[in-house]
Amino acid sequence: MRYRQLGNTGLCVSEIGLGAEWLERHNAEEVEEVIDCCEANGINILDCWMSEPMVRTNIGVALKGRRERWIIQGHLGSTWQDGQYVRTRDMAKVKEAFQDLLDRLQTDYIDLGMIHFVDEAAEFDRIMTGEFIEYARKLKERGTIRHIGMSTHNPDVAKMAARCSEIEMILFSINPAFDLMPATEDMNEYFAEDYDETLRGIAPEREELYRICEERGVGITVMKGYAGGRLFSAETSPFGVALTPVQCLHYALTRPAVASVMVGYDTPEHVAEAVAYETASEEEKDYASVLAGAPRHAYFGQCTYCGHCAPCPQKIDIAMVNKLYDLAVMQEEVPSTVKAHYEELSSNAADCIGCGLCEERCPFGVRVAERMDKAKLLFR
Repeated sequence: MRYRQLGNTGLCVSEIGLGAEWLERHNAEEVEEVIDCCEANGINILDCWMSEPMVRTNIGVALKGRRERWIIQGHLGSTWQDGQYVRTRDMAKVKEAFQDLLDRLQTDYIDLGMIHFVDEAAEFDRIMTGEFIEYARKLKERGTIRHIGMSTHNPDVAKMAARCSEIEMILFSINPAFDLMPATEDMNEYFAEDYDETLRGIAPEREELYRICEERGVGITVMKGYAGGRLFSAETSPFGVALTPVQCLHYALTRPAVASVMVGYDTPEHVAEAVAYETASEEEKDYASVLAGAPRHAYFGQCTYCGHCAPCPQKIDIAMVNKLYDLAVMQEEVPSTVKAHYEELSSNAADCIGCGLCEERCPFGVRVAERMDKAKLLFR
């Protein structure tokens, strides 16, 4: 298992995580079996947004005696009312539900206290100026939560969070299909039956979000990495082709600022499918060739940092140069951190000889030599 720094939190997380939602369908023994398998494979981060009491209890029992080995994302605002999940901003219910989470997980702290499911800009403003954020601040001051995070599906809200100094990391929905869709305050639009018309290239607000997070040290953990499994079937995929779990994971993990993908598991076999990413070949990770040959996609001309351009005869890490270039051009001046990363490269855009071999290999028709010229001028 490989590990990544989660932004500026100081936490080092496994790049494959455990999204615990599916564990609601299982008894205590089955939950422990999945968690045992995750830990055996090096997974050390889990997201528990669910308010259903028994799944919280079962996770707590499974983690007993090994709590310190796990980084937990626990949510503020996810409550259990009259036998069902309710997202709420009623502070009495928020506090009761969070204490229930602590009690059932048998812990006195949560590593990442997530402000739960904020998809509207107006609601973000209400939260950050009201008693909700005050409660989160007090929890952090007491050490009950170590860091404040936020979960959202809306890149516009995520950008607001990333620019807010109090939000240290974001749980955000990322996959090859969602990245092509414009921002919306209605997450159901992401799961519409027919959204071919929305596939018009990587949404600029999403590209901007990743760049802001990378620049500001706001780590991203990923939800919906498989688009609810829709990407695994040509019949349900908006691209008309099927992707594998490994390909979906590679796409998410090549986005700037992403530290870990929270994957849902029903069984140890599902864990094995995900952690296979750690030993997968470049061919097995290759989402780009699949998408380039799909009946429907909108990636042409855009660098997705997939790495198909390698190897470069000048030993330039072209994907990294492109990523740093994209991060830099969002600003009026090149950020010093981005420039430092660029200058640390053993070879960079200035070494490009314009041979064109990379362009022949690029599945999306990116004009690599032209971008190298632009990067050379930008970083001179």
